[in-house]
Amino acid sequence: MDNYSKDLLRTGIIEAKTGDRNVARRYLDRAIYMAGSHDVLAEAWFWMSEVADNPTEKRKALENCLAHDLRHARARRALAILDGKLKADDVINPDHLPAAPEGLRAADAQRFMCPKCGGRMSFAPDGQSLVCEYCTRNQTLGAESKPDDEKDFIIAMATMKGHGRPLQEQVFHCNGCGAEFILPPKQISANCVYCDSPYVVSLEKTKDLLAPDAIIPHAFDQKRATRLLINWVENNKIKPEKKVELPRGLYLPLWTFDVGGAIEYTAETIEYEDDSLMNRDQQKVVRVTDQYPVMVDDLPLPASRKLSAVFLKLIPAFDMKSMKPYDPRFLASWPAEIYDVPMADASLDARSQTYTVYKKKLPHIITNMKLVHTSSANLVVESFKLVLLPVWMTELPFDGREHLVLINGQSGVVASDLAEKEEEAEAGGLFSFLADLLED
Repeated sequence: MDNYSKDLLRTGIIEAKTGDRNVARRYLDRAIYMAGSHDVLAEAWFWMSEVADNPTEKRKALENCLAHDLRHARARRALAILDGKLKADDVINPDHLPAAPEGLRAADAQRFMCPKCGGRMSFAPDGQSLVCEYCTRNQTLGAESKPDDEKDFIIAMATMKGHGRPLQEQVFHCNGCGAEFILPPKQISANCVYCDSPYVVSLEKTKDLLAPDAIIPHAFDQKRATRLLINWVENNKIKPEKKVELPRGLYLPLWTFDVGGAIEYTAETIEYEDDSLMNRDQQKVVRVTDQYPVMVDDLPLPASRKLSAVFLKLIPAFDMKSMKPYDPRFLASWPAEIYDVPMADASLDARSQTYTVYKKKLPHIITNMKLVHTSSANLVVESFKLVLLPVWMTELPFDGREHLVLINGQSGVVASDLAEKEEEAEAGGLFSFLADLLED
C-alpha cells in the first residue's frame, strides 16, 4: 500500500511539472488518501499547494504539509512568500549563486552629530546613552529591551543574504564636509577622515548581506581596559620587548544557531530466549533503530576568521542574556567589523559540532546497547542571530613577534595567542614598556 501511494505521488508530481493541474490534483488526492507515512503525506500536500489556484487553498495545503513535516524547507519558504516575509524575486538557486559584484558599493550610512551644538556624538560605555564630546549633551538610547526572535534559517538560506559576505569596498558621502571616503568591506562603522564625523553603515536594504540582530554594549572605557591589560601582564610575568600600544575598542561579529531535529542511530542489544528443549537460555543479537531528540540553543561561532582563535577563548565569558536589540547608535565612534564567514558556511559548522557532541553522548545515553551506526540526516538548523560583541584589542611584543591580546569588553576577561610556556617568562622592566598605558 505504501509503494502504491508513492507511485501515485510520483505520477502526480510529473503531471504537475508538465502543467496538467487537474490530472495532478486527482493523483495527489488519491496519494493522500492512500498514504501511510508522514513523508509521503507531507510531499503530496506540498505538491497539492503547487497546483492550487486559490491562495486560501494553497495556504491550507502548505499548512497540512508542515503538520506532517514541520521542517519541510520548500513548504516553509512558500508559506513565507505567501505571508510577505520573503519576496519571490529574492529566491536564488544555492547551487548557482550570482557572481560577486565588482567595483565600489554605494553605502547607506547614518551620521551621528549633536542636535544642539553640532559636535560629534559617541556611545558612552555605560550601555545607555550617546554623549556629545563638546556640550556633553546626553541622548538616552532607550529602555531595557530584549532582542527580537532569531531569524528563520530556511528563509535566509533561500536568498543571497544567507550565502553572501562583504566583498566590495564601500563608499559614501560625508554630510559634514562633503568628502567622499571609502570603507573596507568588513567594516560597518567609521569616522570621516576629514571632519571626524561618526558614521554607521545600514545593511538592512542590501540584498546580499545580513544586518546585526543584537549587540552587547561596551561596559568600560580605555583606562580600565589598560589597567586590566597591565594586571594580566604582571600576573603572567611577561616582559614585553618594546612599547605596548593602548588597547583599541571595537565590536566583533558572532553567529549563534539553534539546532534541532534528531540523531538517528542503530544499536545492538542481546536478548535471551528460554530454550526448554536444551534447558538453557539462547542468546540473540537484536538490532534497534531509533532517534534521539536534539535541542541546542544559541550555539556560538565566530563570524570573522581573522581573530577567531583568540576570540573563541573569550566567548564563554560573555553574558549572552544581556544582549540588546541592535541599534546603530551603539557603534557611534566605535569601529565594528561585519562577518566574513557566510551564514551558510557557519551553519554547516554548527550542525557538525552538534552532531559530534551528541555522537559522543549517545553511548552513555543508550545503556545496555552497543552503538553501531549514527546519522545526522534529521539534524537541522532552525534559526540564527548575528551578534556584535565588545572587545579591546592590542598586540604584545614578545618572543620576537607581536602576540594578539583581546579583552572582553563586558566582563574584563583577557585572552591571547601566547603559549603557556611563554606566559611564564621571566618578569622585569614591565612598567618601562607599559608606562604610556597608565597616562590619561
